[in-house]
Amino acid sequence: MNHSLRLRRFFCVAAILFSVKSLLSAQTHVAEPVVNLGDTTFLDGVGAPGFLAEQIVDGAYDGRIAGSNGVTVPEAGSLASISGLTHVAWISQKRIAGAWYGAEVLVSEAYVNADTQGRQGGFGDLTVGPFILQWPQRHLLGMPIDQRIDADFELPVGYYSREPGVNLGSNTFRIHPYYAITAHPVKRVETSWRVHYLWNSENTAPPLSGGAQSTQAGQAIHFNATAAYNVRKALWIGANGYFFLQVTDGRINGVVLPNSPERVGAIGPGLVWAARHWLFYANEYEEIGARNRATGQKLVLRVEKIF
Repeated sequence: MNHSLRLRRFFCVAAILFSVKSLLSAQTHVAEPVVNLGDTTFLDGVGAPGFLAEQIVDGAYDGRIAGSNGVTVPEAGSLASISGLTHVAWISQKRIAGAWYGAEVLVSEAYVNADTQGRQGGFGDLTVGPFILQWPQRHLLGMPIDQRIDADFELPVGYYSREPGVNLGSNTFRIHPYYAITAHPVKRVETSWRVHYLWNSENTAPPLSGGAQSTQAGQAIHFNATAAYNVRKALWIGANGYFFLQVTDGRINGVVLPNSPERVGAIGPGLVWAARHWLFYANEYEEIGARNRATGQKLVLRVEKIF
């Protein structure tokens, strides 16, 4: 990429994919995998031909588990994690439907400490994105916009065991496409949105503690959103948030589990600073409105290099 395009970075990422067995009762809930909630933020839809390499580090503490009515589940324990994601992406000069074509690979790592299930560290599942379309900047209603679509596939290669404990892999195949857009409604202001769809395959070897022969997490939609102001040439500061909603019930042995869908939202401050060909991000979130999942605080730090 030339100098004018390097700061118009392309970047798409999926979150570390780990799960904790029996986080909620296995008979009443099938936990969704951890996905990209707030890991992509400001200027997300912007991109151009070239290579990108980045490292993302998430620190999260989930101090409580919310049931289907939002009330804390007693004696459920806490969950602390540090997760990493190594991401390499490529956008070519070749065009399809007016957009540059590209691909990506993401390798996840994590250390998880669940006070009721133990601890585990190592590699998680693998994400491959063989089909990315990144459109050059256009104008819509007088606003500059950048947009991208991506078809991600998540492969179950991370550590997984049916015995009690912490899993870093999900033992399921997932289809996880998204659409990202960045708009500049007025000068020095940006808003970015990334909307995902998630489909989970059946797990035919679920944890033995639940006594099930198969489980399947429900389908879900989730999005990240930002609004930021360009304080100076290299620095954007603003607010960021995310929302996750499971739209179909999970299943155990093929039987639908009513009142089991997960939901959570979050909001917090963030910033991005560009230094030549490097970009540095910091985002903090406080989760609200959780249902059927662990909830707490999250800090995301990212560094990326554009070639």
